[in-house]
Amino acid sequence: MIYTCLINTPLGEMRASAENGALTGLWFIGQKYYPTQTDSWVESKEYPVFELLRGWLSDYFSGKHPELDIELNPSGTDFQKSVWEMLLKIPYGKVTTYGDIAKQLNCKSARAVGGAVGHNPISILIPCHRVIGSNGNITGYAGGTDKKRALLQIENIDFK
Repeated sequence: MIYTCLINTPLGEMRASAENGALTGLWFIGQKYYPTQTDSWVESKEYPVFELLRGWLSDYFSGKHPELDIELNPSGTDFQKSVWEMLLKIPYGKVTTYGDIAKQLNCKSARAVGGAVGHNPISILIPCHRVIGSNGNITGYAGGTDKKRALLQIENIDFK
C-alpha cells in the first residue's frame, strides 16, 4: 500500500509518498513528472517515515545540514537509479554538472543523465538541484528553476 501526505515548506506545498517504511517520492505541487496513477494512494499524515521527513525538511530549510537517515526507495530504470545514486554523493553546498556525472558513469550522453536527473522522484533529499550546466548556469528543474535557485541559496552555493 502506498501512503501519502502533504507537507508545507517555505518553497510551497509538497506531496510525499511512501511504501513499506521507505520514502518513494517527494514532489512540489505542480512539479513535472508527478505520478499519474495515484488513485490507490492512502492519505496518512502519521506514517512514520513522514514524521522523519518533516524533521529533515525543517532542519534543511533552517539552513542546517541534516544527515539523511530516511530509507529511500525511488522507482526507476537501472540507469536512472545509478544516476540518482551519484546525486546522493554530491556534498551539501557543492554542485556538479551533468557531464561530470556522465563521465563518472562511463555514459557518453550528458543529455541522458539530464533526463534521469529530471525524473528524480525524491526532490531535495536526492539532491538533483545540485546539478548545473557545464557553463555554470542554472538549468532545468522539474519543480521550477525558481525553486532550484532557492535550494542552492539555502546551501550557500554561488551560481550564475
